[in-house]
Amino acid sequence: MEAVVDKKADLMSKYEAYKDSGVPWLGELPQHWGFLANKFIFRLRKNLVGKRSKEYTLLSLTLNGIIIRDMENPQGKFPAEFDTYQEVKEGDFVFCLFDVEETPRTVGLSNFEGMITGAYTVMEVSPTYNKKYLFYFYLNLDAHKKLKPLYTGLRNTISKENFFSFKTFCPPLSEQTAIANFLDQKIEQIDKAIAQKERQMELLKERQQILIHKAVTRGLDRNVKLKDSGVEWIGEIPEHWEVKFNRRLFRENSRKITNSYELPLSLSQVDGVIPSEEMRERSLSPSHRNNFKLCLPGDLIVNRFKGHLGVFFESSYRGIVTFHYGVFEPLKEVNSKYFEILFHTENYKTIYAGASNGMTVGLQNLSNQNFYNVKSIVPPLLEQKEIISYYEGLQLEYNKSISVEQKTIEKLKEYKATLINSAVTGKIRVG
Repeated sequence: MEAVVDKKADLMSKYEAYKDSGVPWLGELPQHWGFLANKFIFRLRKNLVGKRSKEYTLLSLTLNGIIIRDMENPQGKFPAEFDTYQEVKEGDFVFCLFDVEETPRTVGLSNFEGMITGAYTVMEVSPTYNKKYLFYFYLNLDAHKKLKPLYTGLRNTISKENFFSFKTFCPPLSEQTAIANFLDQKIEQIDKAIAQKERQMELLKERQQILIHKAVTRGLDRNVKLKDSGVEWIGEIPEHWEVKFNRRLFRENSRKITNSYELPLSLSQVDGVIPSEEMRERSLSPSHRNNFKLCLPGDLIVNRFKGHLGVFFESSYRGIVTFHYGVFEPLKEVNSKYFEILFHTENYKTIYAGASNGMTVGLQNLSNQNFYNVKSIVPPLLEQKEIISYYEGLQLEYNKSISVEQKTIEKLKEYKATLINSAVTGKIRVG
């Protein structure tokens, strides 16, 4: 059952009286709310773990808050030693007070005990304040980058002095607790609704891929007779289809470039073959022409060093690409778009991963010979075109449905941010 976010319930009354906060972006503040410098609310803690790092759980500050890092399956970079990392207690705040404008999340409230990089600032909170209220307050400031007046230096750093002199808006403790509880409940509802929409998007994408895979490997006729393809990983195919080596379908073409004004192209995993302004200046130089290849509309283009990903695309343009790319001209009765779709199925991605040379993924190289030695499913040309039309229709249909879900997610996120801002700044009365 889909989570319901009742926005009408949040059209709450305002406080009886307001006063000018003196803060331009805030405007009016409830009359009985006060301001208090952070030096009376937060206390700096800097306990280095030193040689005891093995006794601690490694933590990170992320967009999802403070999380435990998986040391068994590490992702990202780790230092050689953790001596300069600092202790974090449950209920501590962690602030990133440098590169504030560029950092996606600069505040976290820890639900764990562990250690975190010494570059961050760890603080504990006076017991006379509600930690969750303070977290939502600073999360709101972070989301809108409203601490900009406190920045210093080229790295947009907030000094400890500026942070401790900054005044936090302080409702009575009972109201802080009411606001925190209200936001906990509402945000849980919103996050559940977002998670359901994200799952619906994934299900749409999975269903789309199933239909595409079926079309390019079995065709569009549900009643077609099947035969064994003779290739174990391909399985059965329509009786009148063939299986051929790629060498019988495509030929690498190294056309001479005579026009220095040819359109520079590059290959995107999302958008396919697209014009590339970044290469234009370089490609106009005659001395670089030997480093480029000319491709024509209908050619199949592959980035050789990403061949393990199955990144093949038909080009819709005439233009030039660098020597990193393979440019394959389709032979008779071959439509490159059909093979672009086929080669993006999971089976073929796996096959091209195995056909690529190189010890590391980032340096794998798909040679012509290895490409030619792969066997492909080949329907008659007319069916290739019918499958392409079916594929394009699916893309329109499913992309539209996915876009609707994505817009709903964005609206829910906007509503969540607005709700937090309204509650912690007294724009709505809670409790």
